[in-house]
Amino acid sequence: MVRRLGRVSVTAEIDVRLEEHRAALTGYCYRMLGSGSEAEDAVQEAFVRAWRGIDSFRAGRASFKTWLYAIATNVCFDMLRSGQRRARPMDLSGPAQPGPGLDAPLPETAWIQPVPDSRVLSAADPAELAVERETIRLAFVAALQHLRPRQRAVLILRDVLRWKADEVAGLLDTSVASVNSALQRARTTMQSRDLSGGEPLGDEQRKLLERYIAAFERYDVYALTALLHEDATMSMPPFAWWLRGREHIATALRGSDGSCHGSRFVPTAANGVPAYGQYVPRGDALVPWALVLFDVRDGRIAGMCSYLSASELFPLFGLPLALPLDGARQRSG
Repeated sequence: MVRRLGRVSVTAEIDVRLEEHRAALTGYCYRMLGSGSEAEDAVQEAFVRAWRGIDSFRAGRASFKTWLYAIATNVCFDMLRSGQRRARPMDLSGPAQPGPGLDAPLPETAWIQPVPDSRVLSAADPAELAVERETIRLAFVAALQHLRPRQRAVLILRDVLRWKADEVAGLLDTSVASVNSALQRARTTMQSRDLSGGEPLGDEQRKLLERYIAAFERYDVYALTALLHEDATMSMPPFAWWLRGREHIATALRGSDGSCHGSRFVPTAANGVPAYGQYVPRGDALVPWALVLFDVRDGRIAGMCSYLSASELFPLFGLPLALPLDGARQRSG
C-alpha cells in the first residue's frame, strides 16, 4: 500500500510539473509550427513522450525544463518533415483589385493559423508579456516559416525565450559555435522579412475597435471605412485574395453579396491582437462566419484578417457555435 501511494504521489507530481509548462510550451510549438491546433497536438505528444521516458530522466544531466523542451523540439521537427511552409495571403501574391471572384480556396495547411492568447501567453512580467505578444503576431510567425527548422528553434529559444547559447546547444545536442552560427543566419533572414504589426492595445485602440464593430453591425460602410488606415489591408484565408487600401476595401464592402449584413461580433484575443468571432444570420440563429484579427496603427485600423474556417476555429477560442437571432453582443468565456 505504501508503494502504491508513493506511485500515486509521483504521478501527481509529474502531472503538476508538466502542466506548469503547458502555456509556454504551446507558445514555443506554435511559433515552430504556425498552427494553434498543431501546437496543442505537439504539446500533448511531448507530454506522452515525457511520461514514457520519465524513468530515463536524470536531473543531474539537464533540468526538467530543458529535457521537456528537447522532447517538444523533436516532436516539432517530426511534424515539419513535410516541408510545408505556412503563409499569410500577402506572402503569396500582390494585392488584388476589388471585384467578383476569389479563386479556389487553398488547404488549411497553406496558412498561418491563429492561436488564442489564453493558450500561449504565460509571462507575469509586463515586459516579458509584451515580447510574447509581439512574437506570436501573424507577421512574425509567417517570417519564422522562412527558417529551416533548426534555425527556427535556435532563434525562438535564444531571441524570444532568452535561453543561453550553451543551454540551446545542450538541447539540440550540438556545439555553442553551431548555435551562434545558426542564430546569425536566422536573424539575417528575419531582418529581410516584413514584421510590421499593430500597436499595443490601449483605451483609445479599444474605443476605435468598438466604433468599427458598431458600424459593421449596422453595415455602415462609410462609417467603418473612415476608421481604416489609408493603406489598410484586408485578407480572408483560405483564399489567397487580399486587398490593400481604404478605398479598395470600401469598394469591396459596398459590392458584397449581402452575406455579412446583420453580423454580430463576440470579442476574444488571438496572436497578441484583438480579435472577434463574427456571426451572420442564417435561418433562426446567428452562425459562425469568421474569426477576425485586427491590427491598429496610428489611431486607425491597419489590418483585418478574417479566417473563414470559423466552425473549426471557434471551439479552440471558446466561442459558441450559435447565437440567438436577437444577437446581443456578448463576451466569450
